[in-house]
Amino acid sequence: MSGPVVLCWLRRDLRLHDHAALYHALRHARQHGARVQPLFIFDTDILQALPSRCDRRVDFIQQALCHLDGQLAAQGAGLRVCIGAPLAVFGQLLAEPAQVIAVFTSHDYEPAALARDLSVQRLLAGQGAAWHSVKDQVIFEKNEVLKDDGTPYTVFTPYSKKWRSRLSDFYLQSYPSEKYTAHLAARAEAGEGGIPTLADMGFQATGIRFAPPAVSPGLLRRYAEQRDIPGIEGTSRLGIHLRFGTGSVRALARQAQTLSDAFLNELIWRDFFQMLLWHYPHSVDQSFKPDYDAMAWRNVPEEFDRWKSGTTGYPLVDAGMRELHATGFMHNRVRMSTASFLCKHLLIDWRWGERYFAEQLLDYDQAANVGNWQWAAGSGADAAPYFRIFNPHLQAQKFDPEQRYIRQWVPEFGTPAYPPPMVEHALARQRCLAVYQQALKS
Repeated sequence: MSGPVVLCWLRRDLRLHDHAALYHALRHARQHGARVQPLFIFDTDILQALPSRCDRRVDFIQQALCHLDGQLAAQGAGLRVCIGAPLAVFGQLLAEPAQVIAVFTSHDYEPAALARDLSVQRLLAGQGAAWHSVKDQVIFEKNEVLKDDGTPYTVFTPYSKKWRSRLSDFYLQSYPSEKYTAHLAARAEAGEGGIPTLADMGFQATGIRFAPPAVSPGLLRRYAEQRDIPGIEGTSRLGIHLRFGTGSVRALARQAQTLSDAFLNELIWRDFFQMLLWHYPHSVDQSFKPDYDAMAWRNVPEEFDRWKSGTTGYPLVDAGMRELHATGFMHNRVRMSTASFLCKHLLIDWRWGERYFAEQLLDYDQAANVGNWQWAAGSGADAAPYFRIFNPHLQAQKFDPEQRYIRQWVPEFGTPAYPPPMVEHALARQRCLAVYQQALKS
């Protein structure tokens, strides 16, 4: 490839339709007589840290890239995919004959991602290439929804009210990415090699074929009534598509506006957690409320292993952990129960659970995962009070009264093969209250 090039670096936005960064990159290319090359980097810093070579998320990304490349091929264009540390990859790209005049990408809000982007931005600046980052994965970000005094919200309900008051059609309209696709680089210029296989990266296929990024109107209409029942298909399963941007959050919010206020509320929670992470990056590995860093966690490895394997003797907890291990998914209501059990029944540090979910969840998102784990532990923004301790038996009776979910994942429940509870609820509750109270006194 020769001549001026604009790179559109895809990360959490693996689609062509309603793509903010691609839209702006194409317009920039049109103005400067350049071509746009979509780029994805399999970040080896991330890949090498994954504990399994059979990671479902890597499989998902590879499948999504193949689909995306097929869409680009229909327009005579192609996707360039590189493997390596982003800074090194951009160093190589800048050394090629083509003149990279700009890089467009979508905002990321995680501390490690912000540090990565800053290093790339500095490299580009040294070569005279511009860096442009735009909002895409949320409706409102950073400082767009603040209190009247200009400080960030730390309680969800007033945040959601301000969020709703600010919402207008402007924030939900799609970016007409397709309007300028004539300025995409020709397929032959995308570079040799095509899309790397999983084997090329040292990974194995999982055999999963992922559902498309869509949700039925009927499910959304029933969402408020069915979303807490794990034994039925009452949730959207769109978490992974929102995480990797294979579907547009704006299109989903427009659909929710007309069909399900409860579902729209879940999208507001996503924005809330991303906003919190951007304002309070320390919350990734420190308690949002500093007093909770004084907790005397028990952190018994054998008990952590029983929680992970789904052999706690509490069937709802065990069903959730087994579903997670088998599928990479866990129903949201059950996520709350399993997290509460780890933190409050076993008094194991929420960071242990957060890291394990980070390894297992298909839809792992640092902002939401950290926010929800700190909520369960009582240490986070707008968290459940420390004395709110879920009774797993009552949770099962309320949300899985026919034991459909439990029977699916814990078939030996009710037989001698199923273990008794590893800790008695009343005693665990009493112990939890004592430990929390002691920490908050210090």
